[in-house]
Amino acid sequence: MAVLFKALGAALAIGLAALSTGYAQAKIGSAGAGAIAEKPETAGMILALEALPELVVVLGFVVAAMIITQLK
Repeated sequence: MAVLFKALGAALAIGLAALSTGYAQAKIGSAGAGAIAEKPETAGMILALEALPELVVVLGFVVAAMIITQLK
């Protein structure tokens, strides 16, 4: 039974991280498109801001991997 809860925890760790990252990138992307349309020189900063939420997915994956390795 404990293995089931650990597997569910790992799935939630990566799943919720991916959903929240997708939501954040959608908001940043739409706002960034408007900012670039008004000031093209902000393109580099917007590209960096678009990449930042990916760290949430990486951290979610690390947490899920840590949980999976402890499934014994």
